[in-house]
Amino acid sequence: MRVLGVNAVFHDPAAAVVVDGAVVAAAEEERFSRRKHGKSPVPFATWEVPEQSAAWCLAQAGLTPGDLDAIAYSYDPALAPPLGTDVTADAWEGLRTLFAQRAPLFLRSALPGLDPAVVRFVPHHVAHAASAHLAAPYRSSSVLVLDGRGEAASHLAGRARDGDLEVLAAQALPHSLGLLYEEVTEHLGFRRSSDEYKVMAMASYGTPRWLGEFRELVHATGDGGFRVAPVDWSSYVARRGRDADWGPDHADLAATVQVRLEEVLLDLAQWLHDQTGDRDLTMAGGVALNCVANSRLAAEGPFERIWVQPAAGDAGTALGAALAVAHAGGDRVAGMGTAALGRGWSDEELEAWLRTADVVYERPADLADAVADVIAADGVVAWFQGRSEYGPRALGHRSLLADPRRAENLKRLNDVKGREQFRPVAPMVLAERAGEIFEGPLPSPYMLFTHRVRPGWADRIPAVVHVDGTARVQTVDAATEPLVARMLVAVERRTGVPVVVNTSLNTAGRPMVDDPRDALECFGSAPVDALALGPFLIRRASLFAGTGSA
Repeated sequence: MRVLGVNAVFHDPAAAVVVDGAVVAAAEEERFSRRKHGKSPVPFATWEVPEQSAAWCLAQAGLTPGDLDAIAYSYDPALAPPLGTDVTADAWEGLRTLFAQRAPLFLRSALPGLDPAVVRFVPHHVAHAASAHLAAPYRSSSVLVLDGRGEAASHLAGRARDGDLEVLAAQALPHSLGLLYEEVTEHLGFRRSSDEYKVMAMASYGTPRWLGEFRELVHATGDGGFRVAPVDWSSYVARRGRDADWGPDHADLAATVQVRLEEVLLDLAQWLHDQTGDRDLTMAGGVALNCVANSRLAAEGPFERIWVQPAAGDAGTALGAALAVAHAGGDRVAGMGTAALGRGWSDEELEAWLRTADVVYERPADLADAVADVIAADGVVAWFQGRSEYGPRALGHRSLLADPRRAENLKRLNDVKGREQFRPVAPMVLAERAGEIFEGPLPSPYMLFTHRVRPGWADRIPAVVHVDGTARVQTVDAATEPLVARMLVAVERRTGVPVVVNTSLNTAGRPMVDDPRDALECFGSAPVDALALGPFLIRRASLFAGTGSA
């Protein structure tokens, strides 16, 4: 089957193409529109059809809209509450359902030549679940989905056997762990449905001093579900303004909610394991991007292995919906071997961009060595290589790289990116070396777990060690990422440390860099020392020196 998956509900519009069970391409609309999470001041823009990403995905697969056997839309309006029913105090409840009902018409307008009859509605949490169990390297697993909300639920627990999903439990709204985290995010002065990771980072600076109260407010029910009572957030700490300072009370509230989330997640996982007895767990949904909770589940939970969809948020439902429809249509779905499913450019195309930009550039005989020289000399490198990542993590394709030995590089990179100083940056390390330095679930290729830094190493790589002594590690496999692996080896030859700082190539409020123009604009406006654009290297000193290669 030739299936286009689409997410155009809630936030993070995205598209993905699956052909004969193989994932060909997947991309978020924000990488094209340059509106992070698909959000803008325009009403309903959050729900926009991912027109540009869908067109690119089809072109990547060599398809036209008329070639498609199905469009898989990751929301089923038939499962939503009746119009006029308000289950989450969401003013847009009815409009969202009406939008989804008319999705075939919107898609036909966005993709000329499409037959609206091929549109298939896939329940939101089934799409999340499929993005996990059908993309994972396991044929069978237990499945856990947790997010803010789907049509009328916020959670799914199930068992997948050779691609077939049996739903064992689902939690009806308004009870939602994801919405709980969104609420505290907003109360702490951040943007809900966008900045929850900031609360996770802030939590490390606090203590969960209201945990007893929250254990009464938020708890598992013993039947695979949970309850979340209304929370009077202002009774704990006054609402923080967007640009106001934060203090110990804010951090303590963040820590309280974070720890309670982890505890309830452990309870839900234990119940699921009691039903299935499985060795493996696959996860998706926005809550599955909480790498601290994932790590506690890996350390204390009943499952031996956990695989989390790299695009665990709503963008990933585009892929999950496509995989679910392909499987239902009889295709044998292949696992997801990489998150590098977005756009890429040939060396010739990249060089044409450089000539158009009129910058001085060079083509080193060994790019890995040249970049290692910059990093070892305490330079920051913008790294643009291969196809862009699907999901929110920079995994060595659209990254900022730096030396982890200097503690001040944390502040420096946060300044470069224009973000809060309490937020950590991540270490990148060869998979075979990771166990020497970090404790926790390894390998960790998608940066979805945190790891304790082993004794003796925290002082050697202080820039990547968070206040709680952990680091969100990305492990690199030389077989799949040979250039990144060579760069890591070259850095170790110069510094004695086999670790490089890796954070996303973007600035505050902007989506991750995706195409060469984005990379050049970011490099031109941020205090970065070099840009590795494919095989080419542009240095800050010669950025505006003239045209041609060195």
